Amino acid sequence: MTTAFIFPGQGSQAVGMGKALADQYPAAKAVFDEVDAALGEKLSDIIFNGPEDQLTLTANTQPALTAVSLAALRALEAEGIALKDHAAFVAGHSLGEYSALAAAGALTAGDAAKLLRARGAAMQKAVPVGEGAMAALLGLDFDAAVEVAAEAAQGEVCQAANDNAPGQVVVSGAKAAVTRAVEIAKGRGAKRAMLLNVSAPFHCALMAPAADVMAEALAAATILAPVVPVFANVTAAPTSNPVEIRNQLVAQVTGTVRWRESVAALVVGGTGKFVEVGAGKVLCGLVKRIAPEAQSANFGAPTDLDAVKALLGII
Repeated sequence: MTTAFIFPGQGSQAVGMGKALADQYPAAKAVFDEVDAALGEKLSDIIFNGPEDQLTLTANTQPALTAVSLAALRALEAEGIALKDHAAFVAGHSLGEYSALAAAGALTAGDAAKLLRARGAAMQKAVPVGEGAMAALLGLDFDAAVEVAAEAAQGEVCQAANDNAPGQVVVSGAKAAVTRAVEIAKGRGAKRAMLLNVSAPFHCALMAPAADVMAEALAAATILAPVVPVFANVTAAPTSNPVEIRNQLVAQVTGTVRWRESVAALVVGGTGKFVEVGAGKVLCGLVKRIAPEAQSANFGAPTDLDAVKALLGII
């Protein structure tokens, strides 16, 4: 049975995340210092102390979450738990894919932060505030959610953006179309359907201008072969090829996050343990829904260490 290290995406952020790691582990603090230096500002101050409205700005949230994930990884390494020794694969949810790549040595922490700062800003700029929306459709399977989105579109953009878990799909697009999707989903038997409090319609065709920005940014970035394969959001399949990784990161801006399929494919391939590295426990929850037989633990603070050691069988 193999282990995958997985890395959270937007929505897992909280003021104060990572501070206990930075206080206890010099290697974790060094990650925050590297990210601050790469961005030319004290993002760590916003991460540790807020204010929350600054942390939740997409251009801050994205590099902040990666900083915390990589700080957590360095803390694990300081405890003798190296990714290359314990993980057969890595995967990340949306922006978490950048964390996964940096964790596996394909990107430096500083480069990941700069790319995510560009990605967050470009996504925010792609659609004027109030013109786009996202909605969670709960209790419908993916194919049913795709049908709902297609019916709701009526000439506007409305797409399945996140296939998170069985019965948990997020649609994204023009606000009017997404609002229609909520009503249609309720009529199709969704347990719940609701608009989400997000700043832009991520992972849909409206993000095409952001994809163009990222194509240019990624073309100039150094991407190395990761030490273990990375499961890509847009293919739900592993790769170690830097050219494929670069192309998939561009496609990911407008493409569906195929998280349910990724976890399912990992489990079919023999992965039975998942370590969520970074803020929160969102992905552990999704793993439980996708593969109830799999085991998972999160590591976002020093107090989580014993659970991770138990999962990995480290005495």
